[in-house]
Amino acid sequence: MSYVEESTVIDETIYDLINEAFDNEREYKDAKYRNSIFSKYNDYFVKTDDGSYSIKSREINHKVETLHTSTGAISESFEKFIKPLKLDYGEDIAILDICAGLGYNSSAAIDDFIKNSDETTSLHIDMLEISKPTLAAGLMVPSPIEAHDITKKAIEQSLIDCEYASLELESTEIPSNIDLKIHIDDARQVIQKLPDATYDAIFLDPFSQNMSPELVSVDFFKEFRRVIKENGIVCTYTSSAPVRMGFIEADFYVSLGPIFGRFQGGTLASPNPKNLTKSLPKNDEIKMALSDVGIPFRDPNLNLSSQEILDNRTEERHNARHNTKISSAVKTPIFLGQEMDDEPLKRRVERNLVKMNIPGVLSKEAFYIVEPENNYKEEYLEDNNTRTRVLEMMRRLDEVNNNEINL
Repeated sequence: MSYVEESTVIDETIYDLINEAFDNEREYKDAKYRNSIFSKYNDYFVKTDDGSYSIKSREINHKVETLHTSTGAISESFEKFIKPLKLDYGEDIAILDICAGLGYNSSAAIDDFIKNSDETTSLHIDMLEISKPTLAAGLMVPSPIEAHDITKKAIEQSLIDCEYASLELESTEIPSNIDLKIHIDDARQVIQKLPDATYDAIFLDPFSQNMSPELVSVDFFKEFRRVIKENGIVCTYTSSAPVRMGFIEADFYVSLGPIFGRFQGGTLASPNPKNLTKSLPKNDEIKMALSDVGIPFRDPNLNLSSQEILDNRTEERHNARHNTKISSAVKTPIFLGQEMDDEPLKRRVERNLVKMNIPGVLSKEAFYIVEPENNYKEEYLEDNNTRTRVLEMMRRLDEVNNNEINL
């Protein structure tokens, strides 16, 4: 299986049907093949609660999902990727949209730009999507907002340019102050060619970390750090500990993102802590800092396969557990400094702790390691925030584990 096929998450049947439709479009120069997909194969498209459509994923771990939350596909774009931004529409804006999919996130950005700017400023969006059929599916779903027609026009032109499509069926004109550039390629390769300090915002919207760990690696995030402006913000839906730690290792501050269609909030990251408002929950910070669950995905040369990245992280977690990190079993780190009434659980927790030179949950060592959380504030302060507390707890764990401090 090629990397493109491995990276494509839409259902295999609709993937093949879309390819076939565009093969016929190129051969017969007839619009009917493209235009019939949505109505003829409607079962593969799912109407979400706000009326916008998503598309079914391929089966992953014996489960079929949709690319967006059932709460509302286009609403998710506004809530998770637009509202958290602090964009100055009196200036030109540049956005990097990774895993552009059906084009909803870019369309939401266009909508917000049109509503809040005048003709003296411009919007540039680089849309990165490796799957041509996924982009083509964006042409087939009904547009949930007018701005999506602008995105469709750009998608169609890009598919014509790469000789995947052959007919110009989209009639909407792209405004002169909006520039959409679509890159149909491996995002890891594209980003290395992008200029430094360019983007006001980065949208990161892969289907899942286990499906595409190469798009959430610390090394990929180091490229984010290079191309983003100092006041820029990265938005992603995930609350994953390794993803958040990947941002921290790549020199970002991280904070809690909006909660929409899920039980947990997503993640925001920025080079500037002043751009962020809400710390991660205490227990999330502790688990990230102290346990093996916080070990990020790694892709040093931005060229490993998904499976290699997953396997390498599994090995790194195994090697770190009881050596440099507390075992994540039974959520051991969150009990540091806490009274425990459940004796069987306490015994399991303290067996894990003693392997890291921590005598017990109420030991001086335990209190010392998590002491930074005594100053926890939900408000994101420049000198007291998720990043500063996580790094300090990591440092203290190393001191205790290596017998470098007398308590």
